[in-house]
Parts: sequence; C-alpha cells; structure tokens
Amino acid sequence: MTYSAAIQFLYGLRLFGAKFGLENTFKLAALAGSPQANLRFIHVAGTNGKGSTCAMLESIYRAAGLRVGLFTSPHLVSFRERIQVNRQLISEAEVVRLVDEIQPLLNSFPPEHHPTFFEVVTVMALKFFAEQKCDLVIWETGLGGRLDATNIVTPLASVITNIAFDHQQWLGDTLEKIAAEKAGIIKPGVPVVTAADAPEALRVIEQVAEQKGAALTYVQAPHASRLTPCTSLLGEHQRLNAALALTAVDILQAQIPVAEKQIRAGLAAVRWPGRLQLIELTGGQKILLDGAHNIAGAETFRAALERHFAGSRPALIFGALADKSWPEICRTLAPLAAKVFTVPVASERTADAEALANCFRAANPAAEVGRFENLTAALNACKDEPFVVITGSLYLVGEALECLGFSPAAGGERGLNEWDAARIQQYKTAAS
Repeated sequence: MTYSAAIQFLYGLRLFGAKFGLENTFKLAALAGSPQANLRFIHVAGTNGKGSTCAMLESIYRAAGLRVGLFTSPHLVSFRERIQVNRQLISEAEVVRLVDEIQPLLNSFPPEHHPTFFEVVTVMALKFFAEQKCDLVIWETGLGGRLDATNIVTPLASVITNIAFDHQQWLGDTLEKIAAEKAGIIKPGVPVVTAADAPEALRVIEQVAEQKGAALTYVQAPHASRLTPCTSLLGEHQRLNAALALTAVDILQAQIPVAEKQIRAGLAAVRWPGRLQLIELTGGQKILLDGAHNIAGAETFRAALERHFAGSRPALIFGALADKSWPEICRTLAPLAAKVFTVPVASERTADAEALANCFRAANPAAEVGRFENLTAALNACKDEPFVVITGSLYLVGEALECLGFSPAAGGERGLNEWDAARIQQYKTAAS
C-alpha cells in the first residue's frame, strides 16, 4: 500500500458519516489490543481554545523531558498533523502501516455499524502512541465529549476550556445541553479543570463532577506572576488557556513532577499554527491567520486584533461554513476592516460568498466589499495591502497556509476534515 492509497482508504470512511456513541470505538480498540490501557492521558474538551490548551500542555511536558503524544483535529493541511509525538508528525510510512493493520479488523463490523473515519483514526492514534511508548498523551475531543470516540479513555485529568454556542445541530441548542455533552468526559474520581464562566454551563459541570466524585477546579483571572512571560501565542485569551494548562499541571504534580523553569520554557516555546498566526512575507506584507469560526471565537479575535494591532485597518479575507452562525460572525468582524473580500471555503458545506459579502455590506457600508471565486484570486487582489487578515474557517486558514507556502502541500488532504452531513447518525438515545 502507498501513502496515497492509505489516504484514499481514509477518504472512503467519510461515507459512514459521524456517529455519536462509544460502542464501535471500544470494540475496535479491543480488537487492536486495547492500546489505551497502556497510556496516560489528559483529556481536553470545550468550545474554543482546546487546541491551544493542548499545545501548551504538550510543550510543557515535553520541556520536562517526557515523550508526549498529541492528538488533535481538524488538521489544517496534512492528515499527519492529527497524530504527533514530541511535535513530530506521524510519518507517511507509519500511516500506511497502521491503515494496513486496521483494515482487517473492520471486517468484524456489520455494514450498518461500520466504524467512521474519526473512530478509525482515534484507534490508529492510540495504537501508535502505545507503540511509541509515550509517557503522556494530550488527547483532544473531536465533537462534544460524552459520546465522542475519544471518550473511551480514563485520563489523569479532564480539562473543559469553555462552553459557547457551536455545533448546536449536534450538541444542543442551549448552553446547558452543550455543557452536558462536554462534561461527559468527566470520569469518576478524576480531577477536572474548567474555565467555563457561563452560569448555566457551570451548573451542569458542577453537577456532573459531584455525581462522579471528581474534584472540580475553576480557572478565572490568570495569575500574572506565573504568566509573565506567558506564551508566544498572541491574544489575551491565551493567558486564560495558559492558566488552564498550568492548573492541570499543578494538579498532576504528584504523578508527573514538572519544575517551574520547565513550565516557563514550555510556555515560551509553544506553537499552534493558524490561531492568531502572524506571517510576514518578502516585501513586508503582514498576514494574520485565525480560525474565528463561531461567535465566541469571532469576539475573541476582534478583541485580540484591537489590542495587538490597534488603529490598523486591514483588508479582510473571509470564508465560512454554511452551518456556522456566519451572519453574527460577519457583523462582529465587519467594523475592523477597510476592505472585505469574501470567498467560498473549499468544502462541501461552504457558505455562499455573495451572501457573506451582502452581510458585510450591510454591517459596514463604508467598507469596500467584494466577492471572489477562490482564495487565490482574493490574495491577488490584496497583493498591495500592507496588512491582510484571513479568517472565518479553519479550512480557509489551512488553504491559506498551503497557498502561501508556509505548509507543505498535502495533495488535497484537507478534504478529510469533511463528513457527509446527510449521513450523520445520532445514537444519543441508545447510548444514554
């Protein structure tokens, strides 16, 4: 099997949609030898900030000399970003081997219960991390938490970054319902850390933690003395993510000791592409990339732009998915830009670029607004702009990194982030 063939096999798994439930993942992991039994995890859920918090935890523990696995999603360009050890992407050869080894196991499932792309990748990651003898795995949920495939593990600690509106069609249309899904990662007796501040969401997290006998720690205003210097990541919100990571590290000191200087070194060295990532091109043009893909993310991005780039009037390239709250996101971002260029996202679920443009025109009549057929055309239109912002969807950010040459081309692997929304199967009732 070639790497290309392995990727095509993974593409084929998208036909099975996204299932909510743990039965398949438990069974597939058991067929693979239950690799999770030989690993230690920190499990991270939440609406925004999961990836950044995971990156900080990984960097801190790697600075402490541990061999650290990192499992995140979606990927920006290459599928291999999802599975890393000590921030080294899994090799193409290892992807091929794991796909080759897991394929026969899928024959144990009837067609109507065939494992999905995410279920298969979750078990591939567990198998790889166990083979690599990782001392610790930083383990990010895919969607929700309670019935997410990643929830077959029992971690050393659970982290819930925050609760906001996103994926309401699957997680629920109130903060209480969304919190109940995220809080599903809380395990009996396992400490949990959260920065959630919405009272209705906190009440749910508190109730679940109490039911499970899990010690709950709240993280609010970051402790300045420990966070100076903080992290190389831009944005005041990253201080709160850093405080979350630090609190989790403190809680686990008895099990995994980390010195203060190692914590500082880890925070100073953390990197997380596509989240307030500033790129300077030859000639001096600056491009800021961020995946502000929901309302809370857009508000955070706006605050960061006003703080770090006060007085700037960038050109804004924007694309979003149709199933996101893009009208509210457009209205949040519209006042920031002198020029707005809307584009379709390279996704089956893209929002219409003309509809986006009309929304920006209504929200900021003074701005020059135009729509383009694709990102390349929009970048060409911005070639003389000193400061360009690209945001709205992580899919668009990944495409931009590829177009700008800041990430190796991966032959269309960004499409693996897609699923067939019409085939999404919910098993909440059966799994409750």
